[in-house]
Amino acid sequence: MPESEPVVGRHRAALDPVASWGIPAHITVLYPFLPPGEVDGAVLDALRSLFAGLPSFATVLSRVAWFGSEVLWLAPEPGERFRRLTEAVWDRFPSAPPYGGAFDDVVPHLTVGDRAPRAALREAAADIAPQLPIRAAVRSVRLVAGTTGAVPWRTVAEFPLAAAPGPSDARP
Repeated sequence: MPESEPVVGRHRAALDPVASWGIPAHITVLYPFLPPGEVDGAVLDALRSLFAGLPSFATVLSRVAWFGSEVLWLAPEPGERFRRLTEAVWDRFPSAPPYGGAFDDVVPHLTVGDRAPRAALREAAADIAPQLPIRAAVRSVRLVAGTTGAVPWRTVAEFPLAAAPGPSDARP
């Protein structure tokens, strides 16, 4: 979500540990995925084919939200489009449930801060809210791999989504 960096970048740098690993602002499709050693040509081909069959789409980061009092995040609309991406990858790779199966409902989100001091999270929320909405086009999905806590993580591959249907192709 490079469109969000001017608004969230400095806050993420201070409040989201994964930013220090070199991971840019993003909305997770599926984590954890396969161990890096298992991501081979066949896996990359399967992902490429899967994403090529899913349409690109527009999204809007529309509001600040919280998971408890520890995680500050931005909500993408429509969230359902991100859920479909997650479900598609999980259907293809059932051994990799989202967040290891820890949650019954996987909520699409862009993390701004995670387990940082509550006052700093509140300040970030107050700074970001007036700068919303942030509009973005989702045209690809990036596979990023690394070791938790290690720097840097790296982009393994980027998979384009299919072109979005034009107005004449719109479904009723």
